[in-house]
Amino acid sequence: MLWAFLLIAATADWVPARWPSGDAASLELLKGSAVNCLLLEASHWSADFSGRAASAGIATLGVVRPADSLERLPERLAQAKLNGAVLEGAFDEKSVAPVRAALKDSQLTLIELGPRVDMRFQAGAPIIGTFQGVWPGINEAEDGTAKAAPSGAPWIDTNSGFLRFARALSQAEIWIAYAPPKKSVIPLARYLQAIGDAGMVGARWVITLDPAFQARLLANESKARQDWQRMNEVLRFLEQHRRWARLEPYGQLAILQDVESGGLISGGILDMIAVKHTPVRPVPGRLVTDTRMQGAQMAVNVDPSAIPETGKEALRRFTRAGGTLLTAPPGWKFPPQRPDQITLDKGDIEKLDTIWREVNSMTGRRNLGARLFNVSSMLSNLVGGTGGRPLVLVLVNYSDYPVENVTAHVLGKYTKAKLYEPGIPGRTLAPYDNEEGTGIDIDKIGPLATLILE
Repeated sequence: MLWAFLLIAATADWVPARWPSGDAASLELLKGSAVNCLLLEASHWSADFSGRAASAGIATLGVVRPADSLERLPERLAQAKLNGAVLEGAFDEKSVAPVRAALKDSQLTLIELGPRVDMRFQAGAPIIGTFQGVWPGINEAEDGTAKAAPSGAPWIDTNSGFLRFARALSQAEIWIAYAPPKKSVIPLARYLQAIGDAGMVGARWVITLDPAFQARLLANESKARQDWQRMNEVLRFLEQHRRWARLEPYGQLAILQDVESGGLISGGILDMIAVKHTPVRPVPGRLVTDTRMQGAQMAVNVDPSAIPETGKEALRRFTRAGGTLLTAPPGWKFPPQRPDQITLDKGDIEKLDTIWREVNSMTGRRNLGARLFNVSSMLSNLVGGTGGRPLVLVLVNYSDYPVENVTAHVLGKYTKAKLYEPGIPGRTLAPYDNEEGTGIDIDKIGPLATLILE
């Protein structure tokens, strides 16, 4: 069976999904899929299933939760021929430490999906993650209308701000493993939004289908198979073009923030800026350097007390070179994040509003890398290679319908533009000069699109 395990992709290339069956026949549903790593509940652990999955190049991981026994875990995983385990939930470090060592000795993979505040950014693991996520989408008020963001646009629930910050802290692959809201039946569009929300910033959502979808898919229902294939079309697109998402943020606005100042919170300053489609680069306060600040014209220092002396020196050089630095009000301090907290409390929003107003005033309508028009139901991520060549603009649509007549104005002169979407051949667009640099008009965008400028 060793030859089968050699077919499995490297750990960092695993594309994960919770799998609702231990029946080897269900693996037929994964033919042609981008998913190559299955998370299995204990009732589905079996050597037969894992062996057949390995023969298809698919890794299998056993899900373990805090209420489960960790005793003899390496032996149990080995008996079931699993590639490793996922610890999902808030575990006590004293109980996890020996398991971590034992699995390493057994050459089994351990992926820890704990609370956001416990993510092990400096551990050197190929994959880090959390089970705490918000379900992405346009947030509706009680009357069914869309809630407004500080900018006046519809507020979009997203994990992308937190994931941007996490990417700035670690080079590891990042998984986020939240489940659909309880007792809900999720339409296809919402699944595509969840996939795109993480993929836009180079992270991976652990695909988790609602119970009704699981049952229909396992029963081989035609509509469920079609929806599953469409989800995989988007997954394959993201994996085929993963190099784009791994490029560096290319905005001219830097947000200096740390875990202690809300970096791991959804709905914070990064998300407020993202709703305005202002390109932004998160810079962990403890890691401020000249290199990290290179290319930025403006910076917001959310927690000055967290900046070490070397970082303060870098900021002084930044302002002497003409950069604009906005510092949080004197005495302002972000409340400590609770282990169960993933979004801002109402009081925290009011406090953060002070900084938001200053940021909004500072940036105004300036083009800090890209300005987008007719994108109120979308979020974007601007990344680029050296000198912005190529320049990559990723767009995720959080509405349930295509968006038409989108326009992007980017800084710099570009003569080639191509738009890529899942399941659609790349389309060559005609960039044009404008006073900001280059303009591009896009007639229509579905759930996800990537614009490449050269």
